[in-house]
This record gives sequence, structure tokens and C-alpha cells, in this order.
Amino acid sequence: MSKRYLGVQFFTAVALSISSMLCGCQAWQANTTGDRQAAIEASPEWRDGRFWNAEGIHTDLPKALLRALSGAPDDVPVSPVPVVMTDPAMLATAPDSGLRVTWFGHSSTLVEIDGVRVLTDPIWSERASPIGWLGPRRWYAPAIALAQLPRVDAVIISHDHYDHLDHATIVAMRHWTNLFIVPLGMGGRLERWGIARTRIVELDWWQSTQVGALAVAILPARHSSGRLDPRSDHTLWGGFALLGAHHRVYFSGDTGLQHAMTEIGKRYGPFDLALIEAGQYSEAWPDAHLGPEQAVLTAKRVNARVLLPVHWGLFKLAPHAWTEPVERVLAAARCAGLTVITPRPGQSVEPTAPRPEDMQRWWPTLRWRSAEETPIVATINGVPTQRFAPTTCPAVPTAVPD
Repeated sequence: MSKRYLGVQFFTAVALSISSMLCGCQAWQANTTGDRQAAIEASPEWRDGRFWNAEGIHTDLPKALLRALSGAPDDVPVSPVPVVMTDPAMLATAPDSGLRVTWFGHSSTLVEIDGVRVLTDPIWSERASPIGWLGPRRWYAPAIALAQLPRVDAVIISHDHYDHLDHATIVAMRHWTNLFIVPLGMGGRLERWGIARTRIVELDWWQSTQVGALAVAILPARHSSGRLDPRSDHTLWGGFALLGAHHRVYFSGDTGLQHAMTEIGKRYGPFDLALIEAGQYSEAWPDAHLGPEQAVLTAKRVNARVLLPVHWGLFKLAPHAWTEPVERVLAAARCAGLTVITPRPGQSVEPTAPRPEDMQRWWPTLRWRSAEETPIVATINGVPTQRFAPTTCPAVPTAVPD
């Protein structure tokens, strides 16, 4: 990523940009005009020709380059990841509790909530990239084919980075019947990819729509947007609240720590489940991603009863051991008194009635860096704003950004 998209992708950007100029791929083109552009320009987040974060984003670019070049020990699996092949017959039956989540790796999940099925940031492609031979490659095949999924009512997409908005996956859904609920500015791209305009709902932060009896709200996030074209931050990014008759789920999308976490909890909490990004972090980009300890803090701030850490376990996008995010989440959650579920990729869990196997270790024991070694601490104007708790209870920040 650069300031707006840090990680391994940064080092493929030149090659991909050249390829984009040569091929003019639909996967890289957008179309935002007319009433769509009017809605964008009416947004409080839109200023000076782009979207902005309320607290900004600090990046130590030299350190980011160094981290991405150097990598980290065990940053990719050396043995097969123990995936559970998701059973289509099981998904065809309603969960006993009314709430079930299936994690497919990274930020892709199927949330079944009070009779409504919602797919989050689906990526079924081999790579998180606009071309098939370059870019971060997935560590295992999808746990279920897209065609084997039950009828999906809504697909929610947090932002347009390649590991969240996947062209081939969206194209495969052109003849489905679901709604696409997305932040402002993304609708034109989806329509260009063959999604009917009537199936697209674009929202600003704090706005909501209905999917049957389920309310879906888009929430503030501290991140960025942009694909490999010169129009970075011309589409909005965000998290989501799924608000059913009996259950509530928070999906963070990609975000750094922000003041809005507390407001989200006040408006929409308590949440039965929080899907919060906990991986692909570095001290070089402390505001673009939460990191494990701030993921736990966010779960507490939004008033979540159960945390399922996402945004890890599928791609290498940052210089840390591939198992480090979940190890650090569990360490911080023990200090915070927070319940964490850790399903295998492809495994379905009912978070209001978790079973012992929903919390078992399935990943190998590897060397990983603790929060004391590499703290991820959000900033305001580049100045870190947290102090960490004593090492006897490691690495839970004590405050949100000042």
C-alpha cells in the first residue's frame, strides 16, 4: 500500500498501472456521473474533490517500504491450512439460534441473521489483484463454490481495495437476485460490471436501508479507497451494522481506531457479534488498520459480546507472522474479558451459543511478535495517542485517539 493502500500491493503498483493503461480492463474502470456524483458531493466526508477521514491517516512511508521489502518470519503458511469444506446442506437450514456466521478467510463471511443472509466482502479469486498472474495469492481454495451458496439476500462491500472488491466474484453474481449495499461512489463500477442499477444501494455514513426485516447501516471507518487509477479516495469506505429483530452484528470493514467507535456502540449496540479486522497491520501504517489489540478495544467500544477477528488467514498483505493476529487478539481479549471465537476457514458458528470447538486452536504454534515488541498505536497528526497497559496484562490500549 502507499499512503492509501499499504502492503505488498505497493510493489506491484507500477506493473499493474502499466498493464491497466495497455488493456483498459473493465475491472479497473468506474462510472460516477449525474445523480451519483451529486450524492457524493453532498456528503459531509467529501471535500476538495475526494473523501476524507475525520482524524486523518498517518503513514511512515520509508518504514512502510522497508517493512514490505523485508517481510517477516512465517508470514505465509508452510503447510496446508486446515480448512473446513462448508456443507451446502447445512447452510440450507436455518440456524437454531437465529444467528450464524461462516468465515471464509480474510473479510469474507456469510452472516445469517434473523432469516436474512448477508455476504461480506466476498473474494473467491486466486489473487487479490486486477490480473491473474501478479499480486497476493490466496493460501487455499474457497471452502465452498459460489454456486453452492444458498440464496443470498445482500452483499455488503466495505471499500474498493482489491482484497475486498473482487471483479471476478462480482461478475459471477450478475444473475443473482441479491442487493449490493455499498458506500458512496461504488455503484457506477458495479453497474459497469453488469450489476443492474436496481440491485445497488449506495449509502453515506450513518445512512441505512432495509433488506426484508433487516436494517443495514453503513458506519464510519478510518481507511481509504482506490484501485490502480489516479482517482484514489473518490469512493467512500465504511463498516456496517446489521440490525435484525433479535440480533445485531457489527462488521468493521478496514479501519483504524477512531472516535466514532463509541458512537457506533451507543447508536446500534449491543452487538451479539463483531467481525473486526485484526490483521495486515504494521507500526508504519498505524491508522489504516487496527491491529489486534485495537481490534479488541474496538469490540469493547462498540459494545460487542463476541468478537470474530477477520482480515487474516488468507493473504499476505503485511510483514507479520500469519498467525500473529489471532495470537495477539486472544492475549488482549483475556485481559479485556472478551469472548473470542476462532472458527477454521469454512466453519459455521452460532456465536450466541458457541461450542468448545468454535474456540479451539487450529493454527500452528509459531514465533510471533507481541504488542510490547511491535505496538500498533493510532495517531492524531502522526502523534501516538495511546499508552499501553502494564506488561502483566499485555497490550490493551487505554483510550481512543484524543
